[in-house]
Amino acid sequence: MHITVFGAAGAAGRQIVAEGLARGHRVDAVVRSSARLGELPAGARGLVGDALSYDSVVDLAAGRDVVITATRPAPGREAELVAVTEVMLPALAATGGRLLVVGGAGTLTLPGGGTVADAPDFPAVLKPIADACADQLARCRAAADVDWTYLSPAALLQPGERTGRHRLGGDELVADAGGVSALSYEDLAVVLLDEAEQPRHRGRRFTAAY
Repeated sequence: MHITVFGAAGAAGRQIVAEGLARGHRVDAVVRSSARLGELPAGARGLVGDALSYDSVVDLAAGRDVVITATRPAPGREAELVAVTEVMLPALAATGGRLLVVGGAGTLTLPGGGTVADAPDFPAVLKPIADACADQLARCRAAADVDWTYLSPAALLQPGERTGRHRLGGDELVADAGGVSALSYEDLAVVLLDEAEQPRHRGRRFTAAY
């Protein structure tokens, strides 16, 4: 497949690019600044693009089988996440490719009721990005003319190892017997590339954790 990854130099993006390359796909890795091209995995085609520009996204999405957006704005600029989504959706409607979105875990429901973001122990510092991710998911769900999939990661997403072992879920948080919901960036990439290669969640959100 020919895949474009936006946010390719980020913590998730780099692993997604590396996983795609390891599987033999052609990967265009998009960064906002040429200064970050050196951070990309070897073998990727590094490109400078603007995920907030409709024309830029159309240009970088045209002819691709899958477009993945893994952008994450800096603290204080969380609203950019929604703005990017509002550009991606019509751009992919125009080009006809699939859109895979790396979102947030805040809207996942808990077994006892409520959501991750509404839990009393949810860090206040993460509330702005959680709210932005909620808006991002709502925009995707309202897009009837786009072939989209939204991946909510585990509650705890951090660097680790590629194990290839995980459990999938829908709208409810996936956690282990001790109530811990965790996943490495490396295995997040595995989950996302599995979905790219063998779609199982078209037009809906899903999640993954150990």
